[in-house]
Amino acid sequence: MIRRSVLFFALALLVALPAQMPGAEWKQLFNGKDLTGWKQVGPGHFEVEDGMLKTVGGMGLLYYTGGKIGNSVIRVVFKVTKPDDNSGVFIRIPIEPREEWMPVNYGYEVQIYDAGDEHHCTGVLYSLTTAMARPSKPAGEWNTMEITLDGPHTVVMLNGTKVTDYTEGQPVPERTKEFEPQHGRRPNEGWIGVQNHPHEDKSDSGVYFKEVAVKPLK
Repeated sequence: MIRRSVLFFALALLVALPAQMPGAEWKQLFNGKDLTGWKQVGPGHFEVEDGMLKTVGGMGLLYYTGGKIGNSVIRVVFKVTKPDDNSGVFIRIPIEPREEWMPVNYGYEVQIYDAGDEHHCTGVLYSLTTAMARPSKPAGEWNTMEITLDGPHTVVMLNGTKVTDYTEGQPVPERTKEFEPQHGRRPNEGWIGVQNHPHEDKSDSGVYFKEVAVKPLK
């Protein structure tokens, strides 16, 4: 009887193990069906197409309404349809967004734009950091971006390669354009969102997101 009890306990433990795996800790913020939990500010909008978020028009911001996020890893799986498609992932927004420019100036935009220079390309904090690598996949292929928020420290990994490693207070390039963000410290936690941004000729930028997820740091 003791052996059977031990065996039963061991089998029960094995059945329970998958719930303890690290992958089970990810919380999906986009349900793949509709915009529940998200809100648009600014021009343009997002559509749900075949289980994906699709950027339409802009420049605007779709932000997650579930509250501030900090000390976490944010995972975003996205693809562009043209090399000059433009979008971004906003982090560390200090207050709930009411319009599209406050997040630009007081949060950080993790850029999605393969045609940009080393300060304005996919994976950098837009205009504030220099790309350590440029591991974007070609248009039409899925990219996985993981943004780690660890107190004042921000790390961006793109397809397994580090692009940004920045700690609040480190020097940043001079601000040279009026649409570049204001300089200054960002909060350790903040609201997050994804950007819709048209091409320079005002045509839609076809960026798709199939996953937006978050996992707290241990």
